Amino acid sequence: MSEASPTVPVVILNAPQLAENIGSVARVMANFGLSELRLVNPRDGWPQERAWASASGADWPLNGARVFASVAEAIADLTLVFATTARPRELTLPVITPRQGAAELHAAAAEGQRTGLLFGGERAGLETQDIALCQAVVTIPIDPRFRSLNLAQAVAINAYEWQATAADRPPPNFREGPGPATGEALLGLYEHLERELETAGFFHPPEKTPNMIQNLRSALGKARFTDQEVRTLRGVVTALSRGRGKVLEKIAKKEKGEPK
Repeated sequence: MSEASPTVPVVILNAPQLAENIGSVARVMANFGLSELRLVNPRDGWPQERAWASASGADWPLNGARVFASVAEAIADLTLVFATTARPRELTLPVITPRQGAAELHAAAAEGQRTGLLFGGERAGLETQDIALCQAVVTIPIDPRFRSLNLAQAVAINAYEWQATAADRPPPNFREGPGPATGEALLGLYEHLERELETAGFFHPPEKTPNMIQNLRSALGKARFTDQEVRTLRGVVTALSRGRGKVLEKIAKKEKGEPK
């Protein structure tokens, strides 16, 4: 993998306990375009083989992970760092959501600033003195009936918001399909359908016909049919109209006593 971009937030894990959790964090970092991982006093030292096993192939954050003795050292080269934790009572830092945080991180990155997201250990979270080194607190809006999130989940939510802010659009289609039908093709479908509906007595009372046609065209237009879909639908309308004719023919023969 290429070297981490200076515009992408650094993920800092303070006192992580389990190698499996570190690996899971690396996995979600890779999912959402984050690659620089910093570890502060990992409980079982570093490196740990189980982390690579849990990363499921997302090795690059682990391969480049750096270890620090304190949070202060880990964020020394960063100009904007958000602590991800519940709101601390002792501090008066701004409290924002992951989405707001992502927007501010992007704005800072656009100015060339180095940024980071600080996460606490699995058991104790972040200490007040470490939070005080940050510029804001990011709190995930979760149901108060069950506030427990594991470390990788917390990283995933913040990483997703970062990526979604950068690319606020759905992914491309799995397969590019044909373009939309022309106005001429759509009009042909509308008029074909309306003729058959008129024959079937659908437009009643007559004075409401213009509004009914308008509503039909509006509803069909929202579907953004392709040319092939228009042709298919016109075939459906034709089949239905011919089928109606056959039914009427059978009824007429029955009334006359003719064989079917």
